[in-house]
Amino acid sequence: MARDFKLIFSISLLLLLLDYCYGGKVGVCYGRSADDLPTPAKVVQLIQQHNIKYVRIYDYNSQVLKAFGNTSIELMIGVPNSDLNAFSQSQSNVDTWLKNSVLPYYPTTKITYITVGAESTDDPHINASSFVVPAMQNVLTGLRKVGLSRRIKVSTTLSLGILSRSFPPSAGAFNSSYAYFLRPMLEFLAENKSPFMIDLYPYYAYRDSPNNVSLDYVLFESSSEVIDPNTGLLYKNMFDAQVDALYYALTALNFRTIKIMVTETGWPTKGSPKEKAAASPDNAETYNSNIIRHVVTNQGTPAKPGEAMNVYIFSLFNENRKTGLDSERNWGLFYPDQTSVYQLDFTGKSNGFHSNSSGTNSSGSSNSWCIASSKASERDLKGALDWACGPGNVDCTAIQPSQPCFQPDTLVSHASFVFNSYFQQNRATDVACSFGGAGVKVNKDPSYDKCIYITAGGNKTKATNATALTSSASTKSGNELLRWILKLCLMISLFFSLHSMNSQPL
Repeated sequence: MARDFKLIFSISLLLLLLDYCYGGKVGVCYGRSADDLPTPAKVVQLIQQHNIKYVRIYDYNSQVLKAFGNTSIELMIGVPNSDLNAFSQSQSNVDTWLKNSVLPYYPTTKITYITVGAESTDDPHINASSFVVPAMQNVLTGLRKVGLSRRIKVSTTLSLGILSRSFPPSAGAFNSSYAYFLRPMLEFLAENKSPFMIDLYPYYAYRDSPNNVSLDYVLFESSSEVIDPNTGLLYKNMFDAQVDALYYALTALNFRTIKIMVTETGWPTKGSPKEKAAASPDNAETYNSNIIRHVVTNQGTPAKPGEAMNVYIFSLFNENRKTGLDSERNWGLFYPDQTSVYQLDFTGKSNGFHSNSSGTNSSGSSNSWCIASSKASERDLKGALDWACGPGNVDCTAIQPSQPCFQPDTLVSHASFVFNSYFQQNRATDVACSFGGAGVKVNKDPSYDKCIYITAGGNKTKATNATALTSSASTKSGNELLRWILKLCLMISLFFSLHSMNSQPL
């Protein structure tokens, strides 16, 4: 009896720690919005040749499902937004769909996830998000009827637009206009231990604001860090900052146990004229190589160090039928003839990453200042000013009445002084002058009369000491956590070895 209790206890503990003992998983998105793609059978061969073990598709095409049969590839299938209404209205519709379109291929085809809707809050054609949770519930009920609710997880994918605020990460908050949809969805995910699926694209942040966002920061190549003023955590890439913003948003609603899965991320190799500085094969190879290495080495994020995360790279092929800017048709890892657009190692073991020689340094120079953008709205300026003087920890005494920077008594003038103070205190990084687009970097000193705008050099000792202390504490904490986890994993492994020896017949 005691032996059985120990075994049950150890198995439970082992399951709890599996995410920490093993690295995250990297998959690829197989979109088919093109008229020149190879057959599904050839696609599967290509995927196997490149040792890709996890694939996301956006529908439940029978030829594709059949092609993945008798492989070890784990498949995420999707219910398109166009099906959400029917799936939400009738359980029989879902049961029939499972019977005709899923079960004939399972378990020969290793289906592990069903995404019910894709970025439904961004769908301009239908009120898709209102159908998502009822449709998810019906899909789960259908899976329970056939005994597959624990083997196939149900969720939905969302874009970062679900957040109203993502910087600093600790201030991450969901958009209140989606409250009708979010809470029941999160309750569903928590109850069924399904992941929160998100599509993250740091590329767009750089493309849309190249003067305020560092290319190195979004490519995982930055040598400097952005400090979250509320937590003291240091961020060396935008991906981690976006993920942690989601974790903090979940925590704010008291959903602390839901895991995050990144169901799309990537970088285009070609773009329209406005995208040429960002969209290139070198940048795409750098970003995707670094994200793969980041995931498989189980680095986690500053708020969740060492925590495994699953990430899917978008996309397998260039898709010539997509509309929009040129970049929309050029996210592929492979051309339709199955040749590589650039080399990518899905094991994350390769050190031959192409560095981006055209990238800009994410650290501001000593003669850079940050001021309020003349294009920013009064609402955005006031919101950013209030944040900087509050959670941003900026000393705003100088803009108070009778102080040197009070005159001129305008929102733009006060915001400019405060923006620059925050910018310089955070090592003059491009991201620290973002303020949601309300800030802009300048090379001309905006100081006037007795109102002196500090530079990074003037605040160097204080900033450097604070950064060093925070970095040291963060590194020490992360190392101790990893050592603790490894010890537990080793002890569990040893226990099972001894149990196996003791249970052998004499």
